[in-house]
Amino acid sequence: MPTNDQIRSALERVIDPELRRSIVELGMVRAIEISPAGAVDVTVSLTTAGCPIRNHFVEAVSREAGAVDGVTSVNVAFDVLSSSEKATLQKSLGRSSLPAGALAQVANVVCIGSGKGGVGKSTLTANLAAALTADGKRVGVLDADVWGYSIPRMFGLGGERPPVSPERKIIPMEAHGVKVMSIGFFVEEDAAVVWRGPMLHKALTQFLEDVAWGELDYLLVDLPPGTGDVSMTLAQLLPQAQFVIVTTPQPTAQKVARRAAQMAGKVNLEIAGIIENMVGFTTPSGERFQLFGEGGGQSLADELDVPLLGKVPLTMPLRVQADEGTPLVFADPDDPAAQAIRYAARGIVALMPVELPVLQGPAPTGMSLPMAR
Repeated sequence: MPTNDQIRSALERVIDPELRRSIVELGMVRAIEISPAGAVDVTVSLTTAGCPIRNHFVEAVSREAGAVDGVTSVNVAFDVLSSSEKATLQKSLGRSSLPAGALAQVANVVCIGSGKGGVGKSTLTANLAAALTADGKRVGVLDADVWGYSIPRMFGLGGERPPVSPERKIIPMEAHGVKVMSIGFFVEEDAAVVWRGPMLHKALTQFLEDVAWGELDYLLVDLPPGTGDVSMTLAQLLPQAQFVIVTTPQPTAQKVARRAAQMAGKVNLEIAGIIENMVGFTTPSGERFQLFGEGGGQSLADELDVPLLGKVPLTMPLRVQADEGTPLVFADPDDPAAQAIRYAARGIVALMPVELPVLQGPAPTGMSLPMAR
């Protein structure tokens, strides 16, 4: 007959798709009862009675508990965390509130960062999103580079504000089949954002939890350069996100990118791989110049023991299309840079083969962005 410890161990593989942690770690497994015949009854505590991810827990708990030797059947029941239990959970997660379903339908979150600015991180984010979309994936981009937001322009989106659904969820803007959310939609066009940490934390939390992202295979998060408030906030909100580091080939950039890797390690973000940008420039006559040196990306990947996902060359169309608002991967898929980015995107897909099931839509929360008032 299976034991309580065996069932609990199996349930560690059941991940809350919003909090991105095991339901055992979150203390959501209220009770486990096992009959002499091998029937298992599991009670899971939800944050709200109408939790939109209830079906996910039924399927996942039944699957994992049912795989234990000796289990003949699994029944899943639910109750609701008390106010004090929810407060304890919020405190342990470092959050002011618990999510209400906005990310329940997002299978994979990929944070794209760098140790310094000017390495083409946002351009790569936009084109990786395009590459994933071109391969049939459902993709969203969150422009978390609050001070240097540029994703709206790279997708040809102007100053129009996103609409709000009847459920009081903000609907992302969409371009070329990619859902986009940015602080740039809520401030005067090209205006400077002068905010301190608490305001940034609140806005980013709302971008993740109060935006109707819907069903996505990948949500790409364009981080600001460095290791400051925004990166730490997102690491706290998305503890199971993958981290892709962008660097240029030169040793100096590699050393700075290593700091981003160190930040990821300190906040327990898993590093998925490295993308080396600006690896060289080829003239129309075929002569190649390594303007930023060579080998830095591979060296960093070797040091961190992660794959080098791609080496993207310098091409003029990559810059031109970013300014014109159509990612190069869409505009000229045969360009060498576009081909390299598509290769990197397929590397990301290969690293994340398991997707969470599609779930029911989120419940209304009635939140509003502070800058939209």
